Amino acid sequence: MTDQTMGEGYGDDVELDASPRSGGMSGKKLTLIVLLPLLLLLGAGAGLYFTGMLDSLLGAGKTEQAEPGKPEKIVFYDMPTMLVNLNSSGRGSNFLKLSVSLEIAGEHGQEKLARYMPRVVDNFQVYLRELRVEDLEGSAGLQRLREELLLRVNAAVEGVEVKDVLFKEMLVQ
Repeated sequence: MTDQTMGEGYGDDVELDASPRSGGMSGKKLTLIVLLPLLLLLGAGAGLYFTGMLDSLLGAGKTEQAEPGKPEKIVFYDMPTMLVNLNSSGRGSNFLKLSVSLEIAGEHGQEKLARYMPRVVDNFQVYLRELRVEDLEGSAGLQRLREELLLRVNAAVEGVEVKDVLFKEMLVQ
């Protein structure tokens, strides 16, 4: 056997093709180009939905506002004057005479507030009877009293938004 004969039969069976394949993409490339961005978009959408940001982006979380040219009507509801004795540790008793007005958004809540007024007065009385004279001293004491009364009236009357508690008369004796 010569070198030439050995070389002839060796290369005939194997055919090497170095040219790229035409007519389609491989499965890995298809996954990276099509499915990965689709999964990323679905994941981002699910994240926005579950965090609640999607509602604000689409405008579903908007509440109905009053017309810009027409201001919301404010109503003041005068509560009956309350006279309570304060919690005191000494022999003498201290009294609080309190007269407040409630600021309500809109006229529709006035009738409902009137129906629930016994509940509101009861909540106020229970809270006020536990106060001491020291609790009412200074502007910080009055601000705490205002906030507590506002919380109690909004808890007692559902469906009516009381915006503020305004002091008309307050006498500690």
